[in-house]
Amino acid sequence: MQDGELKLDADQAGAVAALERLHHELSGYTPAGIRKNGWFARFFYKHDNIPEPPRGIYLYGGVGRGKSMLMDLFYGVAPVEIKRRVHFHEFMLEIHHHLKAWHRLSSQQRKQTVKDLQNMQGRKIDLDDPMPAIGQQIARQAVLLCFDELQVSDIADAMVVARLFNELFRQGVVVVATSNRQPDDLYKNGLNRHRFVPFIDHVKAVMEVIALNGPMDYRYDRLKGIDTYFYPVNEQTTTALSTVFFRLTDRSVEDRDKVPSGELIVQGRKLFVPKSARGVAVFSFKRLCANPLGPADYLAIARAYHTVIVVAIPQFTHENASEATRFIHFIDALYEHGVKLLCSAAVPPELLYQSGNSGFEFERTVSRLVEMQSKDYLTRGHGKPNPG
Repeated sequence: MQDGELKLDADQAGAVAALERLHHELSGYTPAGIRKNGWFARFFYKHDNIPEPPRGIYLYGGVGRGKSMLMDLFYGVAPVEIKRRVHFHEFMLEIHHHLKAWHRLSSQQRKQTVKDLQNMQGRKIDLDDPMPAIGQQIARQAVLLCFDELQVSDIADAMVVARLFNELFRQGVVVVATSNRQPDDLYKNGLNRHRFVPFIDHVKAVMEVIALNGPMDYRYDRLKGIDTYFYPVNEQTTTALSTVFFRLTDRSVEDRDKVPSGELIVQGRKLFVPKSARGVAVFSFKRLCANPLGPADYLAIARAYHTVIVVAIPQFTHENASEATRFIHFIDALYEHGVKLLCSAAVPPELLYQSGNSGFEFERTVSRLVEMQSKDYLTRGHGKPNPG
């Protein structure tokens, strides 16, 4: 923690107590999906005496309330060997990939998979239902699943989430999740939402729901008084961006070589993220806009990260017109999802576009770049639409 940043917060204290409870209950815990592998385990764990899994935790509240920080601290010390921490959007992209793989299986392969599952779990499974197989695969990879920024915005995800999580809960996977929304507001006003409501009830039954709604915005508190748009591109501005990154991610400058990379799955392919920590991603402009990326890639980035740092944005002319077009799409995606942008550029926003055929469109980009430096924008929640 930076000096002076550790402050008394009753909501966070309540969340810490719940996480401490779960930490204790996880010690020595094995989920049902793993316990019943093999005849010996099945003999000792009959269906009527399988211990109840620990109750998971659902942390929700406004932007910058420390939800991800608390979950990450818990994840680091959780007493289980098989665990995973993942951004929820990235996880859902993986699940859709698994679903496609299931549908590519032959009828015989599906029958054999279902037969093996039925023998292992002692229950009848629908031949056309991929969720038990996918659920067991996940259960074998993670006794504890920690999701950052759980949200459901479309009907395809809503139906998949409901069925998959019911399967994960059935197999004893323990879930800790953060979200900007309370469970009752998930998929709010969505198409056929009544089909999703039973899942919300299930979440509230198997997870302890904790609100972090205090007045303090820790994320914005760290950005107060700090520029977000630096120019020109030189050693000084690069160092300034690096300093902000370490401040936002609670890392020491001495650990710069230990910052992990990441990747997103976009339409079945991998998108490399050079640096990624605590919901903050770092890219060079060249990687983002000189390569053949498109709106789907930028949308995936905007959904996965609450803050994005971009290094070395150039001026735009007719010579780099395609890069200018990609930059327009990139800024649109960040803006629509409330993503915080920190960057270094050759010149101020109003001088970025020098010539070409996208001058009218770039005017909107310049306007958004300026607005994205404002307090109103910086305090806007990630994933929330622009109120204006």
